[in-house]
Amino acid sequence: MDIDEGFYSRQLYVLGHDAMRRMGKANILIAGMRGLGVEIAKNVILAGVRSVTVQDEGMVEWYDLSSQFYCREADLGQNRALSCLSSLSRLNAHVSVKAHSGPLDKNLLTQFQVVVLTNSSLDEQKRVGDFCHSRDIKLIIADTKGLCGQLFCDFGEEFRVVDCDGETPLSVMVDSITKGNPGRVTCSEEHDFVDVTHVTFSGVQGMEELNTCGPVEVQVLDKYSFSICDTSGFSAYEKGGVASEVKKAAILTFKPLREALDEALRDPEMMVPTDYGKQEEHRTLHIAFQALHDFVKSTGHLPKPRSKMDADMLVTMTRKRCEASRLEELDECVVRKLAMTARGDLAPINAFIGGLAAQEVMKACSGKFTPLCQWLYFDALECLPEEEEGDEEEALTEETCAPKGCRYDGQIAVFGSAFQEKLARQRYFLVGAGAIGCELLKNFALIGLGAGEGGHITVTDMDSIERSNLNRQFLFRSQDVGRQKAEVAAQAVREMNPALNISAHQNRLGPESEGVYGYSFFRQLDGVAAALDNVEARVYLDTLCVRYQKPMLEGGTRGTKGSTVVVVPHLTESYGPATSSSDKATPLCTLKNFPHRIEHTLQWARDQFEGIFKHSAENVNQYLRDDNFLSRLEQRGEAEALEVLEVVSASVGDLRPRGWEDCVRWARLRWETLYNHDIRQLLHCFPPDALTSSGVPFWTGAKRCPHPLTFDPECTTHMDFVVAAANLYGQTYGIPDTTRDRSAVRAMLQGVHVPAFAPKSSVKIHVSDEEMEADKGKDVDTARLEALKAELGPPRPERQALRMHPLEFEKDDDSNFHMDYVVAASNLRAENYDIPPADRLKSKLIAGRIIPAIATTTAAIAGLMCVELYKLVWGRMQPHAHRSAFINLAVQLCVMSVPAKPRPFTVAGREYSLWDCILVQGRQHGQQEMTLGALLEHIKQTHELEVSSLFYGPAMLYNAGSGHEQRLQQRVSEVVCSVTKKEIPPHVEMLEMVPSFVGEDDEEEAILPIRYILVPPTQN
Repeated sequence: MDIDEGFYSRQLYVLGHDAMRRMGKANILIAGMRGLGVEIAKNVILAGVRSVTVQDEGMVEWYDLSSQFYCREADLGQNRALSCLSSLSRLNAHVSVKAHSGPLDKNLLTQFQVVVLTNSSLDEQKRVGDFCHSRDIKLIIADTKGLCGQLFCDFGEEFRVVDCDGETPLSVMVDSITKGNPGRVTCSEEHDFVDVTHVTFSGVQGMEELNTCGPVEVQVLDKYSFSICDTSGFSAYEKGGVASEVKKAAILTFKPLREALDEALRDPEMMVPTDYGKQEEHRTLHIAFQALHDFVKSTGHLPKPRSKMDADMLVTMTRKRCEASRLEELDECVVRKLAMTARGDLAPINAFIGGLAAQEVMKACSGKFTPLCQWLYFDALECLPEEEEGDEEEALTEETCAPKGCRYDGQIAVFGSAFQEKLARQRYFLVGAGAIGCELLKNFALIGLGAGEGGHITVTDMDSIERSNLNRQFLFRSQDVGRQKAEVAAQAVREMNPALNISAHQNRLGPESEGVYGYSFFRQLDGVAAALDNVEARVYLDTLCVRYQKPMLEGGTRGTKGSTVVVVPHLTESYGPATSSSDKATPLCTLKNFPHRIEHTLQWARDQFEGIFKHSAENVNQYLRDDNFLSRLEQRGEAEALEVLEVVSASVGDLRPRGWEDCVRWARLRWETLYNHDIRQLLHCFPPDALTSSGVPFWTGAKRCPHPLTFDPECTTHMDFVVAAANLYGQTYGIPDTTRDRSAVRAMLQGVHVPAFAPKSSVKIHVSDEEMEADKGKDVDTARLEALKAELGPPRPERQALRMHPLEFEKDDDSNFHMDYVVAASNLRAENYDIPPADRLKSKLIAGRIIPAIATTTAAIAGLMCVELYKLVWGRMQPHAHRSAFINLAVQLCVMSVPAKPRPFTVAGREYSLWDCILVQGRQHGQQEMTLGALLEHIKQTHELEVSSLFYGPAMLYNAGSGHEQRLQQRVSEVVCSVTKKEIPPHVEMLEMVPSFVGEDDEEEAILPIRYILVPPTQN
C-alpha cells in the first residue's frame, strides 16, 4: 500500500510507515453521530484508515448543535449520520466514508475490525460487547454527559502491541567492554537505559561477536556503564561500537465489558486516572454512569438540568449499585452534579474524550502504542461555580438551564442562559490558526464565544496553507492550499456558527506588530489563546498578557504528547521566560570534523545547503547593491571577510558557471572535496594510530576514525549528490536547461578532470570549540585579503546583471532538490564515519526541524484549553479550580496539576508579584501631560515609594544625585525622547519604565514596573 507522504508527513513521524499501512487496511464503525461521535469520526478519518462508516438512527435536534460541528440548523429533523456524511467525506480523499441510518445488527458489525459506540444504552453496550469479544472485533465505548466523560476498551484475548510507547530507540557510543561474566560496558556519554532494556551492538572492533549475537539484556550500573551477557569467551575489545535499544513487543489481554464493569472496582489497574486528585470521584463515576443508564431505562429520559428530584432519584439508584458492587465510599456530591448536568453536550469535553477515543481506534488498527487498560473517566465539575458564589442573575436553576430552542441548548443545560450571554460578549485574541488554532476556533464557534453583541474573536497567523497541513488542520481543504490560514479558518467557522463575530489578520506577533496589538487592542480583550509552535513567540505573548493584565490559555503538542498552561492575572504564575533547551547545542568541531550521530551529519548537510545556496548568493547580491559592503564586511573580522570575498570573487569572476556543464563539473569537484580530500587531510593531521599527548588513542570514544570515499557513478547516493548539487548551483545562478537525466549527467562527468589529493602541512584542525575560538582571526592571509578588496572594489555597473538567486530551504517540496541534496550529503558523510544512514523521512524530520503532529492530540489539548476557558469566563474561580495538563496518548498518561501561585517579592517592605505594577495616567482630566517630577511625586504620595532611579529600556531617565534635576521639570515623554534621541512612535500608547526605590533590596531580581499611559482618559 502506497502512503501519501505529502499528506500524512507529520503523522508519519508519529506512527511510522508500518503502522500506517496496517491502519490503511482497517474498516471502522462509529455509532452515534452527536458531538462526541463526529469528533471521533473526524480524527479517525484524518488518520487514514481504509473506511469509516458512521451510524445513527436519530434525528438532529437543537441539543446537538452545541457540539456537532457538521450539522446546521437546516438539518434539524434530519438523520444525524446522513447530515454530516458530506462534510466528513471531504476530510480525507484516501478514506471511504459511508453512512448507515439503520440499527446495529450482527450483519453490520461483522464488516468491521473496530467498533466504536457513543450515545448508547448499557444494554446495547453489553450486547455489542459480547458479540465483538467473541469475534475478536475491537470495541471502544465512549460517552460524555455534561462535564463528565467515560472511555472503555476491549481489544480481545490476545492483542499484540508492536511498540509500547513510540519513543525513539536509545543509542549510545561505546568506550570500552570488559571480558567477564557479566561483561561491563562503559559509554563515552551518559546513557538512559533502564534495567531489562535489551540492546544490540554494531561497529564493535575486537569483540566482534557482540555485533552478531542478537539482543542482550542490560543491567544498569551507573549513568555511564551497564553490564551485559557473559563476554569471557569473546575476543578482546579494541575500540568503537554503538549500543542500540531494541523495542520489545507485548501481548495484552482484555476482559469483556460484562466482566470489566465489576472488575474495575476490584482491580485499580483497570482504571486509568486522568487526575490523580480525583481517583475516588472517578470510582464513583464508574457506578454513577451505570446508574444513569438505569435512570434512562426507568424514566425514558436523562435527568432534567438542575432538577433536585431527578438528582435525588439518581443518587438513590447509584447507592443501590454501590451496595451491589461493594464500593466502600460513594461521593454523592459528584453524583448530584452529574445528574444536574447530564443533559449537557459540551464541545470541549467531546473534543478531549473524542481525541483519546480516536487514538484508541488507531492503536486497535495498528498495534502502535499501549491501549487503554481498560477504563478511563474524566470530569471538569470544578467548572461549576460554588453554590455560595452565584448571584441571582447567574444562579443555576431549572428555569435558567431549561432549553431555549437554540443551538446552545446543550451548553445552557450545564451553565445556564446568563452564562451563555456572557460567553457571547467575550472578546478574545487567538494567535495561531494551525492545528490547535483550528480546533480552538471550532470549539469557540460551538460554545458561542464572541457570537453576540459586543463579542468578537481576532485571529492572526502569518502562514499560508500547505498540503502537509491538511492531515490535522481540519478546517482546510486541498483547494485552500496557498491561501492564508487565518482567513480560511475564520470563513470555515462562520459556516459552523453564522453568528460568530470574527476577523482574520495575517500579522506576525512581535515588536513589529505592536502598532496593531498594543495598549488599545489589549485593553478591550477579555483573554488570549496561544496556539503557537515555538517557545519564543509564546514568551513574547505571555509578556504582553502580563503587561496588559490579561489571562492566557496556552497549548502545545509534539506527536502524542501535549500540554496546556492557564495563566490568570494575580492567581497563577505566567508562562515565564524561555528556558534553555534540553537539547544541547552540538559543538562546531564535532559537526566539522568529528560527527558520531546521524543528527550531526544532517546538521552539517543543512549548514552546507545554507552556506552554499543561500548565504553565498546573499553576499554576492549585497556586494552588487551596496557601495559600503566592503567597509561593513571588515567590521566582521579579517577571517570572515576573507572567506566571504573569496566566494564573491568566484561568483562574479571567471569561476562563475556559464552553463549546465559547469554546474555538473562544480558538483563533481565538490563531492571530491567533501568526501575524499577533506577526509584525507584530516587523516593526514590525525592518522588512524595517532595518540594524544597523554598517550591514549586519539580516535576513541566519540571520535570515530573516518575513511575517504571513492566516487562511483554507478552508486545511487553518489549520483544523488551530484544531480541535486548541480541543479541547486544552477538555480542560484539562473542557469537554464538543468536536468534530472542521470545518464546525461553521467556522460558529462566523464569529461571532468578531478585533481589529485595533495596534503597540506599548514592546515590546522581544531579538536575543540575552545581551541577554534582561541585561534579565531589568527594566520589570516592579509595579502590575499587586500588583493581581493582591490579586485572587487566598488561594483561596476556592468556587474549588476550578475545578481544571484538565494534559495530558502523548503523541506516539503520534493521537486526542488533541497531534501535530495541534504539526504545525499548527510548519508555520504555518515558513510565516511561509519554512521548508519537515515532514510528520507527521518532526514526530513531532523534537518527540517519538523515537530511531529497528529490530530488526536491536537483535539484533546484544544478541549482542555476550552475547559479552562469556561472557568475564566465565570471569573470567580479560586486558584485550586484551574488545571494545567500534560498528556501522552501513546500510553494514556494524563496528569492534571493546579497552577503555581505567582512568586512574591518585596519592595521597600511591601509584597508584590509579577502581576503588580504602578499604573499611571499621564494626562489627567484634560490637563497637559505630567512632568517627570510630578510622576515621581505621584508615586511617592500614592504608593509610598520613593524612586531613586528610572530607566526606559537601557536609557537612564533619572538618577537621584546625578544632576538630573532639570529633567524633573520636563514632560515624561520629552525626557524619553531627549535621552533616547528618538521620537516615540505614534502607535506607542504606554511607556513601561523600570524604577529603583529607596530602601529596595539590591539582591531582588524581580521588578515593580511603572506603566505610564500616554493617551488621554477619554481614549482609554
